[in-house]
Amino acid sequence: MVTTRHIGIVGCSAEGAALCYRTICLEGPALLGRAYAHPEVSLHTNSFEGYVAHLEAGDLDGIARCMLDSARKLARAGAEFLVCPDNTIHAALPLVLPHSPLPWLHIAEVVAAEAQHRGFRRVGVTGTAWLVSSNVYPEILAAVGIECVRPVEQDRQETSRIIMDELVRGLVRPESTAVLQGVVQRLAASGCDAVVLGCTELPLVLGDHNCPVPTLDSTRLLARAALRRALA
Repeated sequence: MVTTRHIGIVGCSAEGAALCYRTICLEGPALLGRAYAHPEVSLHTNSFEGYVAHLEAGDLDGIARCMLDSARKLARAGAEFLVCPDNTIHAALPLVLPHSPLPWLHIAEVVAAEAQHRGFRRVGVTGTAWLVSSNVYPEILAAVGIECVRPVEQDRQETSRIIMDELVRGLVRPESTAVLQGVVQRLAASGCDAVVLGCTELPLVLGDHNCPVPTLDSTRLLARAALRRALA
């Protein structure tokens, strides 16, 4: 029997964490070659309310404290490395890493590696206004020679509203999906050859099936990277 590493998931919002967990469990059997097999997985999340309060206050230290609290609890549960299926709070990861009891996979590095592998050169980034305004993606994409394109301000705010008022609560509305498709269409019209679904809830409503350019599903890409790390 193949020995696998114990994956720790640092959750933030429920829908993104759940999709990451489900992907690990559902895609594990194909990699392990056994019908119901997947690596051991533990998930911990502090209250989403706390994360939102820190985000609204611009308090990266507060976000880092929440992430480290989860990291320490997951380490005590036996996890051997960590993933966080939330792009926005990765802005605090540089504050977390020096104090973390375990190594992390970085969601933007995983996405950038996939974009580079597929030969994309100009990539749009969608997500919360906090994420899109941050350097989480621009710096990491630039490091592999890929230009990062942000949506215009109105599109950033409308996307953020849909994510925070609807998707994180599991609400999927056709009219909101159409708005998000319009955001992707405008990024494509600006010359983007792919778009990052940079909120872990966006794959609930967007994908290659309804977008004019290829999409990079950050949630599932992170889960698959975790599977590969667990098997390494």
